[in-house]
Amino acid sequence: MNKSTHFTGQPTFSQLINLIPKDLVRECIDANRSDHYYKKFTTWHHLVTMLFSSYGHCHSLREVVSGMRALEGRLHSSGIKYFPARSTFSEANTRRDSLVFERIFMALKKHWDRVLPDSRIKNEPIYLMDSTTIKLFQEIFKGSGCSKADGRRKGGLKVHMAVQTSQSVPSLIHISQAACNDKIFTKYLNLPSGSTIIMDRGYRDHKQYNVWTMQQVRWITRMHPYSYFEHLETFPVSAPEQKLGVVADERLKLGFPQKRIAKVICRRITYIAPQTGKTFEFITNDFHSDPSVIADYYKKRWSIEILFKRLKQNMPLQYFLGDSQNAIKIQIWCALIADLLLQLVRRQVKRKWAFSNIVSIVRLHLFNYLNLYTFLENPEKAVIHNSIQPYQLKINLSG
Repeated sequence: MNKSTHFTGQPTFSQLINLIPKDLVRECIDANRSDHYYKKFTTWHHLVTMLFSSYGHCHSLREVVSGMRALEGRLHSSGIKYFPARSTFSEANTRRDSLVFERIFMALKKHWDRVLPDSRIKNEPIYLMDSTTIKLFQEIFKGSGCSKADGRRKGGLKVHMAVQTSQSVPSLIHISQAACNDKIFTKYLNLPSGSTIIMDRGYRDHKQYNVWTMQQVRWITRMHPYSYFEHLETFPVSAPEQKLGVVADERLKLGFPQKRIAKVICRRITYIAPQTGKTFEFITNDFHSDPSVIADYYKKRWSIEILFKRLKQNMPLQYFLGDSQNAIKIQIWCALIADLLLQLVRRQVKRKWAFSNIVSIVRLHLFNYLNLYTFLENPEKAVIHNSIQPYQLKINLSG
């Protein structure tokens, strides 16, 4: 008999699933009509199946289907009443619109915003914007770069994200082909007045810079090496700022004078990082903050790179369960939902855990009857005594 002090009445997987309000999912299903023409394998079954794949690190349809059937008795507490065949699962990944899973993720994030740290911060919101590329073995999404000598090429997709600095969950996501330019993502942004957007130089768009300036949104980015500019004014750099690495502070006008493209009046700050000696050129529409403050703001952009690394290392995004754009989008959205649920658990536990360690614990104890919160608070007190039947599993060696 299990005598663990962390015993609970539900498996770890069910505890995570219970963080998803079913009425919230029902609203998304009704808005998208995603259960139309589906009698048994509903959107809820589809979502739980994809979360099982994410947490169990399944790499194929067979692993998902056979793994769930083997754990049939422990999946009933998750609201699962139907276990699909591989063909049914594959067909749903192809035909059920991925938009419903996008809506579930955004609604779930909005529902749990009170738990995330930014909901209690009253300062101006700071957004980080970037994209990451996921390579594919087929050209389902058009990949970037040149084809091979035999004419074949691998596909790839881009996941564009906007993240608030003190949150580890994206506020806005867009999935596109890897061949698309990064700046297509800016049209989906609706930033509040007084906010700040920090981005890499791949988002060079003079017209958008001017729109943000009119909306009173501060933008900070790096200067593109091929940008044409006209020097207007040089500002003096104080001795304390020079010690912090600031080399120059100037006012510029970006844009070719002969071409009918938007001209941008901006500020360029040349900065040398004291630790590495590397030179950076930042441009911004902020003419009031100290140059070193602008450089410090741009350093915050590294946190979105950590987010991309976390998702790629801890969620099964190397192998996809379908060969269509819709199936790949579904898997990405469900991986983001799985990541969000683990972030909620991490925020509720006082003990500091690395995210990768929580992922490993969940994967190892996915269907153990373990109180996840109390175990993560103090795993050293988990005294587990199992009475194991030594000959429960027999192998016939008689030949």
